[in-house]
Amino acid sequence: MPVYLPIANLSVNGLLIVALGFLTGILSGLFGVGGGFLTTPLLIFYGIPPTVAAASAATQVTGASVSGVFAHSRRGGVDYRMGSVMVGGGVIGAMVGALLFRFFQAIGQIDVVINILYVLMLGAIGILMLREALDALLPGRKETQQVPRRRHHPLIAALPMRWRFYSSGLYISPLAPLLLGAIVGVLTMLMGVGGGFILVPAMLYILGMSGNVVVGTSLFQILFVTMATTMMHAMTTKAVDIVLAGLLLLGSVMGAQFGTQIALKARPEILRLVLASIVLLVALRMLYQLGVQPDEIYTVSPL
Repeated sequence: MPVYLPIANLSVNGLLIVALGFLTGILSGLFGVGGGFLTTPLLIFYGIPPTVAAASAATQVTGASVSGVFAHSRRGGVDYRMGSVMVGGGVIGAMVGALLFRFFQAIGQIDVVINILYVLMLGAIGILMLREALDALLPGRKETQQVPRRRHHPLIAALPMRWRFYSSGLYISPLAPLLLGAIVGVLTMLMGVGGGFILVPAMLYILGMSGNVVVGTSLFQILFVTMATTMMHAMTTKAVDIVLAGLLLLGSVMGAQFGTQIALKARPEILRLVLASIVLLVALRMLYQLGVQPDEIYTVSPL
């Protein structure tokens, strides 16, 4: 089923793109991640230009976050005040990311930058997940005693102008979540990812948020920041391919339901081990691709 992508300016197999969205949807249902960190690399492997892949993947993350926010909101799992501060930071970060995107695009290095960022990010995520999975699966690797976790990082406690975040049970400066949101906004603009893989551990171990509102608040921030980045891409880089995004969304909606059913039956440690292996393989493939001469050395793009 050939489908023409007007922004990418090429014809693709529509069923294959839907299947790719289905795969990332399964990951979303299995692990509670948007799957955006794998969508963009897989699109690049298929032949989609990295700029179009990153911009269009952000649209898919937006759609995948909507239902999650509603589900967590119904059970009181969203800290809207904290989320709003991080959304503000995310929009600022997206603006900075847009400037960086245009700069690297102007000097002809945006594709290289996106690939390098993904190699670093996927490599770090894959190693951490693999270590966690092996600690849970192999005998003798589990920790014998639990180390008590600090409520929040000492640097956070030293920041001025504290606010009360009642749902999270915190009394900290809004500058910390604002900065965290800005970092995620830059990554979302450059890479087309939601940033949940950074937000969730940072909210737990740096901000010290209550665990029952972390995922919902993360999805709330991701929802609005990916909306903002999609609009910025559409207005500045002109790289959002609505046909590609629609095909990905169609597959991810179906895949998320399927992944949720698998998650109810499979062992979490095995699932983490499988995902870590996939992530590391993708990182190694992208690293290899960075060092190999492309089939087409020169490309022509409209001014």
